[in-house]
Amino acid sequence: MKQIGVGILGFGTVGAGVADGLLRHRDVMAKRLGVDIVLKKIADLDITTPRGVAVPAEILTTAAQEAIADPGVQIVVETIGGTGIAKKLVLEALNAKKCVVTANKKLLAEYGTEIFEAAAANGVDIYFGAAVGGGIPIIRVLREGLAGNEIESIHGILNGTCNYILTRMENEGLPFDEVLRDAQKLGYAEANPSLDIDGFDTAHKACILAALAYGFQPRLSDVQIEGIRNLAGEDVKYAADFGYRIKLLACVAKCGDEVEVGVHPTLVHSSHMLYNVNDAFNAAMVKGDMSDYTMYYGRGAGRAPTASTVVGDIGDIARNLAHGETRYARGIPSYAENKVKLRSAGEISSRFYIRFMVEDKAGAFGTIASILGSHGVSISAANQKAGSVGNQPVPVVVLTHSAKTACLERALAEIESSGVIGAKPVKLRML
Repeated sequence: MKQIGVGILGFGTVGAGVADGLLRHRDVMAKRLGVDIVLKKIADLDITTPRGVAVPAEILTTAAQEAIADPGVQIVVETIGGTGIAKKLVLEALNAKKCVVTANKKLLAEYGTEIFEAAAANGVDIYFGAAVGGGIPIIRVLREGLAGNEIESIHGILNGTCNYILTRMENEGLPFDEVLRDAQKLGYAEANPSLDIDGFDTAHKACILAALAYGFQPRLSDVQIEGIRNLAGEDVKYAADFGYRIKLLACVAKCGDEVEVGVHPTLVHSSHMLYNVNDAFNAAMVKGDMSDYTMYYGRGAGRAPTASTVVGDIGDIARNLAHGETRYARGIPSYAENKVKLRSAGEISSRFYIRFMVEDKAGAFGTIASILGSHGVSISAANQKAGSVGNQPVPVVVLTHSAKTACLERALAEIESSGVIGAKPVKLRML
């Protein structure tokens, strides 16, 4: 049986999970794949701290280049993260004609074109199934299962930290800051949680999904990104009154020769399958022109789920190498760079939830409705949430029909200057 060697760069949570999977399931994988996958090297600056997995001391090294240069290593696994040393080492591995597996969504979202060009130039594979959705096989679905479909849209809950926070805000009526502190204590959120709660982690994943579905690499700086940091508990409650939950969604869709990519707190109705994705779970719903809607659900992070997908990618590459072939040397194919472009945020249409703090004066809401209508924004439902107390502004929630974002923004600016509301309106998208 042909033997394929693996070198892991980074021995943290995911790296240790990958090592554990390769060691424990070596025999099973050999029987399933017809190739013997051997863990040859693990590189990390710290090789003394226990990781909960027993590995032979002789395969540990503090020099990443040693793992890359080892002639017995054909597959290099990057689990370091970020875009600093990880980018440098991935390029070194590709230029050394080693196949690469990575779960690094930030690296691929920001430098994917350069990485994939290096893989193509050297005729080697690069797999990244765990970069989006952890243990959910959404990358494989877009590359293989739905390859014969024109992808019409992808909507995903792709950040477990945010979904955990939103679930507890709704179920327990707790404020955002309190739930965030609990999430940090439990290890769901980092000490600096900005990457998660400000939507950037989800945006990295949305860019990768858009690239796979539509064959071009969106620039992160051009993507509209809204996080959940400023989400108020009353909006979570008011959304529930209408039969909705608020989820941080990655939204990717094709509209003619343009692609919409964005990340937003979004109202999801109880009739929608994403409505019941709770706590730290992830899910992605894909609509293909032939498959219609399909949904993929599971744990989007954590040692075991992420390592499971990484090990699966290793197995695929090992089988390819055993048969003398490379299947995905280009990573994400740039088959549509000159055919599609990113739709500007203002041109994207959606239904909207808007909370106005309406002044207690005659005709105030009529003014709001008139201004919305003059900008082409029609109201589908409205609800005054409380009576006036001491002439204070009253919260009024409005749900709209589909409207262009730019039209709504112009309407809200005019309403703010009209003197009929006492605070800046809260605007959320609806799925």
